[in-house]
Amino acid sequence: MPCSSDGVPSGVEQRSILWLLDAVAGLDADLQKAFWDLFDVDVTVGELVLPDHMRKWVERYFGSAEAVLRQRIVKVTNRWTLDSTLFNELRARRPLEARIPVELADELARTAPDPFCEPEYNTPEDVFGRIRGRYVITASNIAKYDGLHGVIVFREHDPLAFDEPLVREMVAVARAWFDQAHAVDSEAIYPLFMWNCLWKSGASIPHGHAQVSLTRRMHYGKVERERRAATAYWRETGRRYFDDLFRVHERLGLGRSVNGVRVYASLTPLKEKETVLLAGAFDEELARIMNRVVRCLVDDLNVTSFNLVAWLPPLGTTVEDWSQVPVVVRIVDRGDPLSRTSDFGAMELYAASVVASDPFRVAEALWRCLE
Repeated sequence: MPCSSDGVPSGVEQRSILWLLDAVAGLDADLQKAFWDLFDVDVTVGELVLPDHMRKWVERYFGSAEAVLRQRIVKVTNRWTLDSTLFNELRARRPLEARIPVELADELARTAPDPFCEPEYNTPEDVFGRIRGRYVITASNIAKYDGLHGVIVFREHDPLAFDEPLVREMVAVARAWFDQAHAVDSEAIYPLFMWNCLWKSGASIPHGHAQVSLTRRMHYGKVERERRAATAYWRETGRRYFDDLFRVHERLGLGRSVNGVRVYASLTPLKEKETVLLAGAFDEELARIMNRVVRCLVDDLNVTSFNLVAWLPPLGTTVEDWSQVPVVVRIVDRGDPLSRTSDFGAMELYAASVVASDPFRVAEALWRCLE
């Protein structure tokens, strides 16, 4: 059978990040242009010489010695934000089987006593007081990221026991917190919503909670970088950056629109299984889809520790243009919370992300959950 320039048999659809160039070649001309306006892709092969005494060990962990001798590596770089991700053939071909450790329940039980169990007695409140709901209550963060920085504490201790009513109320309470914090400081207009789950995500307390902050002068640096990228893309191409980003993912099978919320498995994930949501507002409908996506990651893809962030537009008038930027939610798996190994190293901090999960496999699971 003849092969394409990348070595994959022609006529065979390879739904894998390893054969991304062939998937792009199958797009319509206008979408190919949008893809190449947005991304750079490099494919390389890493080779090594294997000592004979290592063969049994390699066969045990990788299936065959031949699997490691030539490793296909795909690097995808966003031309505008310079987010860059490396996918290794050995890692991307593995099934998504990050198991939930049986020890996690025991560990949570051992750490059950915490200040969030009785937040009205054991946490400070914001200067404007607390916002109370049926499922959540706010507190002021005792060690602040910023001048206005709060916590949304779940009344349920188990951080993985969230459901749609809780997530909907959490979003509504976050909006109310932003309004009240802005009333305290009218110059603080740039809101950020964060949900860190379990230790690997950076959460120091396992009890379920989210965080909210409001900053001044300009948005947080990485949010502002995205805004500038979207503005530059518009000026150079005459097209909307986030629209093209979603269109490309959608046509590759990596994105779908669900009740007006655009969902996609990212081609340049920061780390494992990164999923992005684009919406017109931080509202109840986004909360519903957000809950379904995160529950899918937890229930179907065995995610236990994760980071979720929502980049929100300013609460007031600004000198910079935000017309190109929707509400952006990003969710990423942080791995086994009981593992000593960190998922972030020098590569992720200072060069490019190295990711094991194939976005095409992540998308397949998402579409099963969101049907």
